[in-house]
Amino acid sequence: MTIFDISFLWFHIAPTYYGLMYVFWFVFWYLIVKRRWVVHKNKIDDLFFYIFLGVILWWRLGYIIFYNFSEYISDFLSIFRVWEGWMSFHGWVIGVIIAMLLFARKYKVDFYKLADEVTSVLPIGLWLWRVGNYLNRELLGYSPYNWFLSVFRDWVWHFPSPLLEAVLEGVILFLILNLVYKKKQFDGQIASLFLVLYWLFRIFVEVFFRIPDSHIGYIWWVVSLGTLLSIPMVIWWLYFYCKLQKK
Repeated sequence: MTIFDISFLWFHIAPTYYGLMYVFWFVFWYLIVKRRWVVHKNKIDDLFFYIFLGVILWWRLGYIIFYNFSEYISDFLSIFRVWEGWMSFHGWVIGVIIAMLLFARKYKVDFYKLADEVTSVLPIGLWLWRVGNYLNRELLGYSPYNWFLSVFRDWVWHFPSPLLEAVLEGVILFLILNLVYKKKQFDGQIASLFLVLYWLFRIFVEVFFRIPDSHIGYIWWVVSLGTLLSIPMVIWWLYFYCKLQKK
């Protein structure tokens, strides 16, 4: 959904709420990480560039691989139509991890320390993105098997699941991570804890409070593709958290 739509000569400007949230997050992330001195101030811009590319490239690519591969095979050029939306947070995670690995290797920075700093700020972005989902009227709806919500279905036409996710993945996750951050016991603790809690919150909302996109639907009973992809993420990052803790 566009905020406004202006055409002037050969120029057409139609920013979306979702795009605006992206801008806000990158600004907040840049200012907070720069203030924390995660890396030397001369390298902050490079880190920002690596993260930016990882997000943009893999958020789109992740959707292609996990959610709509057959369609993109038949129309390859549609891969580059990023303005059409349809992004995947699973791909986003892969892109950011690759970006941090490349940056850490090039500038001889401890990867786990860097990951802790980057992920401790991410809930701000998640809050903004979920608000963007809501303003764009995305991911709204009931879970048809949720008896409590179905009682009120006659007078409430949708459940605002993006706002619930904004609270869980944004506010609550931010508070938890930053409380743990003050008493961090090992490098990589914040990053792995972020990934475990994020996927748990997402599974909870997708199972009980949200129906999947109409072109994806459910795979089995209450399990959507997003839920199915999130379950191994919880297991893997919980294992990773325990492994780092024992070092």
